[in-house]
Amino acid sequence: MAQGQTEALLTLEDSVFWLNRRVLAEIEAEHRLPTIHPLREHVEAGSLMAYGPDLRDLFRRAATYVDRILKGAKPADLPVEQPTKFELVINLKTAKALGLAIPRTVLGRADQVIE
Repeated sequence: MAQGQTEALLTLEDSVFWLNRRVLAEIEAEHRLPTIHPLREHVEAGSLMAYGPDLRDLFRRAATYVDRILKGAKPADLPVEQPTKFELVINLKTAKALGLAIPRTVLGRADQVIE
């Protein structure tokens, strides 16, 4: 990507990316590559932006499943649920380092702006 004409990057949710989020943020900065990830932890590590499911909400909801199973419910009888809470997180420090101006309308929609 560094040798090509890549102008931005969109990653998918993957444990390898999540485990190496700090290294990815360093590579993104080194190559001035604006990147959007699916999880907020990438932005906290220094990446530009994240939009995806709120993991804390998913874990809270999973706890209700554990409770139901411990009370005797059969796991196969429990409904499959999809995420219902998504979050947009933006790192303004990274945006400034990349020379990007994030529009106020986008900042206004963000759940968290890291400065």
